[in-house]
Amino acid sequence: MDKKFSQLLTRSLLFGLFILIFSSCRHSVPVISTAADRFPPEPKPESYVAYRTSTPIVPDGVLDEEAWIKAPWTTYFRDIEGPKKPDPWFKTRAKVLWDDTNIYFAAELEEPHVWANLRQRDTIIFIDNDFEIFIDPDGDTHAYYELEVNAFGTPWDLLLLKPYRDGGPAVFGWDIAGLKVGVHIEGTINNPADEDKGWTVEIVIPLIVMSECSIGRQLPKPGDHWRLGFSRVEWRTHIENSTYVKDINPDTGRPFPEENWVWSPQGRINMHMPEMWGYLQFSSLTAGAGEEAFVPDNDRDLKWALRLIYYAENEYYAKNKKYSSSLSEIGLSMKDFSEGLSEPAILATRTTFESYFPNDPTGKGWTIYNDGRLLRIADSLVVK
Repeated sequence: MDKKFSQLLTRSLLFGLFILIFSSCRHSVPVISTAADRFPPEPKPESYVAYRTSTPIVPDGVLDEEAWIKAPWTTYFRDIEGPKKPDPWFKTRAKVLWDDTNIYFAAELEEPHVWANLRQRDTIIFIDNDFEIFIDPDGDTHAYYELEVNAFGTPWDLLLLKPYRDGGPAVFGWDIAGLKVGVHIEGTINNPADEDKGWTVEIVIPLIVMSECSIGRQLPKPGDHWRLGFSRVEWRTHIENSTYVKDINPDTGRPFPEENWVWSPQGRINMHMPEMWGYLQFSSLTAGAGEEAFVPDNDRDLKWALRLIYYAENEYYAKNKKYSSSLSEIGLSMKDFSEGLSEPAILATRTTFESYFPNDPTGKGWTIYNDGRLLRIADSLVVK
């Protein structure tokens, strides 16, 4: 063998061996997965202060009442996943008012081609473009309400005993007694020959109905917080034979998935994560009589720490068919929580768990269960 060739071959073999060893070492390094990688991002919920109206709202879809004119708008809606996705191409915003009897919602949806098909109540309204409201009066993420309305004003109202991820079920036969809906079209509906400005909707919901699934069945009072989600479903469409038709994805042969535009982003394409919704604060002031500052939820850090334990426990259960009493075993550490929190207590069996912070700095004794319900221990004995 030629000496020069032999040297070249030796170098090549050594280089190949180096690459092999280096590659093996790289792949042997464990990938450290943090809570931020595994679970939904910590929310930055929007907030809204609802002022009172001195006169009841008659819902005709036209927002010309003095209280509506003086009430503030929410921020414009964004993509449900948050800043990693582009802003919606049409604007949407909402308002809220209340009095001793009702809570009132209004929304303005920019839309150059307003269309709708469904006229029967309690059909699956999001098959059309729609506006949606999600309400959890006591913030425990259970027994919350959903209402969807299309441009005809057709409602679909339902009660969720638990989020779908926790087994639901949705109560489809439940109706909001006393619900009133009014829609106004800035243009013409189902007419592809012209261009519209959009549509506005007014919704009236009796407070007594909303109190039915809150802890203690309490009506709201000034200063109270509800968790609130607003969403808009928008389908991609084109005009075909003078009719609006959904765009078809050539890869699937089915319509493209709907766009989900929301007031307070969820971080996931899932509105049924009530812990991500915004905050609604009830004010004693009449709209236009002054401004009230929103009072933040001082328990948010602790609640989020418990929510991370819930995510991790259910991830662990999916793999091991049991829950764990060990924080490290479910892949969390104190570094995943805000500073100032003590070591959490986790009481686990094969089929359930409960977690809380023994030295709760809020003094309220928040606890979370395997089905995601979050509440103060003192409230766990209160009839809902």
